[in-house]
Amino acid sequence: MSEPRIDHVEIEIDGARTRVAVDLEESPLGWLARRRGRDGRSFVSPVQLIAGERLRVDFTRAGMTPRLGADWEAVARGSRRGLVPGLNASEAMLAARQRLSRALEATGPEFSGLLLDVCCFLKGVEQIERERGWPARTAKVVLSLALDRLARHYGLGEVAQGPERTRGRAWRAGEATGDPSQ
Repeated sequence: MSEPRIDHVEIEIDGARTRVAVDLEESPLGWLARRRGRDGRSFVSPVQLIAGERLRVDFTRAGMTPRLGADWEAVARGSRRGLVPGLNASEAMLAARQRLSRALEATGPEFSGLLLDVCCFLKGVEQIERERGWPARTAKVVLSLALDRLARHYGLGEVAQGPERTRGRAWRAGEATGDPSQ
């Protein structure tokens, strides 16, 4: 058995950026991201890989079982008076379920099942094609479309792009202080 190929991907969840470790040997998306087509481009772009892994992170967090025993995190943090703001396990699980639900709803019923199979249940494209009775190499094309829609939902793009023109803003010193004489 070969060594796992671990890569680090930076994702953003609810405004918080974090780096996650991804076993590219385990993930069908990682496998597709390393493979090149006839045109020399990978089958899965970096943005598509990030979107798929972000879906997988939420799926994993949403599937965590609730804590049945003592809350040992509170002991590790110290006293209850100095609680660090954040989510407990149940709240984090619920938030992940909501993010997962919104993402799958945004991709639509045409793509959500495929994304779950590939990104979350780690099924390969050949297995998907067999199970669904699709012609060979069809799953790669449909998966690419699904990942594009998922990336758009997450606000990810190959190029950062803003509005062509924004409204100018100017303040006078008197407006900031509330003094109408200035």
